[in-house]
Parts: sequence; structure tokens; C-alpha cells
Amino acid sequence: MRIGKDTVVSLTYQLTTLAGDPLEEATVESPAVYLHGGYDGIFPKVEAALEGQEAGAELDLVLEPEDAFGEYDAELVRVEPAHLFPENVHVGMQLEGASEDGHHVMLYTVTDVAEGQVVVDGNHPLAGQSLRLRCLVGEVRAALPEEVAHGHVHGPHGHHHH
Repeated sequence: MRIGKDTVVSLTYQLTTLAGDPLEEATVESPAVYLHGGYDGIFPKVEAALEGQEAGAELDLVLEPEDAFGEYDAELVRVEPAHLFPENVHVGMQLEGASEDGHHVMLYTVTDVAEGQVVVDGNHPLAGQSLRLRCLVGEVRAALPEEVAHGHVHGPHGHHHH
């Protein structure tokens, strides 16, 4: 079966920096599984490259920042008073918080704690980086009607409950 709209695709992959430093992987034992066809389960550039492929197809793609986690945005870095944070706040800690406009929940990473201030960064840790994705298509199957209705995969390696 070829990958097309409303197919469920299983992938193994390695995501690295352009220099080859490993960042993330999905293995045969724990593959990435997504619903193909514009459901935001995978980067659009990767989905476009997978369109029409079959099980066994291999891809080697360079993802520029705009194809992956976006450009780094200095405006997403905030300095806040330490009293607004838990006592155990530390560099590397991730916290949910409101965006500057108060309309979105964002994930912030603590990048510095000093002199009664906490610096938090709302950028994805890989924002601004070009990445390399190597992947191998495993299984391709037709999506179940309820998967299409819900916009995601159910069952093994997919979403199990609502």
C-alpha cells in the first residue's frame, strides 16, 4: 500500500544535527506512528516527502528551522521574579505558563536562576537549528474510520484513550 491521505504510517528514524550528533530516534521496538494527510502528526516537509512511498522506502532529509521547530525568537525569553516559581526551581526545569498575550499555554525552559530572577525561554530547544532526518517506512495501512474522525492513530503505539 502507498502512503496517502488517511493512511497510518509506522516509521523508524534518527533525528540528528547536521554534524551527526544524535537528538532523537524511533526504533523497530518503538516506532513513530502517525495518521497521514494533514493531521499535524509529523512535520509537513516530511509528510510531503513520504507521500506516495511504500513500506521499505528510505528518506534522508535536511530540515531547515522553518521546516522543523522554527526560527529562534528572542521575544520568547522572559525574566521573572523568583518568588513566582517553586522553591526548587533550577536550570533545565520545564514549566507551563501563559504566553505574553495570555491567549496560549506555552512550555518554558528555565535557562538561568540568579539574584532573585528566573530566566525562562519559550523557544523549543531545537529552534533555529537545521536538522537531518533519516527514516525507514515500516507498515502502511488504511486508517480506521474512528482514527480519521479523531485525527490520530489508535491502538499500539498510537493514542489509546480520550
